[in-house]
Amino acid sequence: METPRVSESSRGETASLGKSVVIKGEVTGSEDLYVDGQVDGSISLEGNRLTIGPNGKIKANIVARSVSIAGKLEGNIRAGDRVDLRQSAVVLGDIATQRIAIEDGAYFKGGVDIQREAAKPSAEGKVETKPATTVSTANSSAVQATGTGRN
Repeated sequence: METPRVSESSRGETASLGKSVVIKGEVTGSEDLYVDGQVDGSISLEGNRLTIGPNGKIKANIVARSVSIAGKLEGNIRAGDRVDLRQSAVVLGDIATQRIAIEDGAYFKGGVDIQREAAKPSAEGKVETKPATTVSTANSSAVQATGTGRN
């Protein structure tokens, strides 16, 4: 009988930075990360999840598998899977991801590049590529989940 596989995130393999922690520089890792403090620099968690808590204040470009934001972010996001902007999120920067969810009340100013899945080999062994789809917002306006600007 095989033992069921448990994902890393459900085993508690999540690092956490509390609200009094301030980091200036590059943050990298190979596990999920919860940030409720302040980071100025860059965050690279390729293949892992980044969660920015409601007290989080981030000035950084982010690379991660998925990103969930409830705090403030000034910087660009490149997420392989998805980006979630919670109701309390304030995001200034561009987002490149396959899927995005923006809750009503979230503040977002920037561009969105919706990417399709990575190239997959076909039955003949050839690689199929699909063009990316781009959705942009006007640089001079903010976009709210309802599609209107918010002051």
